[in-house]
Amino acid sequence: MKVESERYLAKARLTLDHARVMLTVNLTEDAGRAAYLAGYQAAEAFIFERKGIVTKTHKGAHTEFARLAREEPRIDEELRRFLPRAYDLKAICDYELGPDAVIPHEKAAAAVLESTRFVECIAMLLLPSGV
Repeated sequence: MKVESERYLAKARLTLDHARVMLTVNLTEDAGRAAYLAGYQAAEAFIFERKGIVTKTHKGAHTEFARLAREEPRIDEELRRFLPRAYDLKAICDYELGPDAVIPHEKAAAAVLESTRFVECIAMLLLPSGV
């Protein structure tokens, strides 16, 4: 695995650790944002490993990941849709106001679990043996 890919995955795992802590103190909006960010970092690892590039935008990462993931049968349909779904949590946290800016604990916890599955799937795919 390329050094940059390893660093993206390490960052993704650290971000997930932070998200889990945020959930324990009911910082659900921050946990939701961190769940997305961990997935984004894992997607960047996947993109870098396969293409040797770093995307410049979130949309660019979503597009490139989707393109590459279609060619990888070990990434299931739910995980292929994770980034855009989780981005909605980031958008709520970053841009919404009032009651629309609240992410329920259950939704944030589910995002953290799905992000964990996403990150670990990408990590497995990037192992030298690919197993």
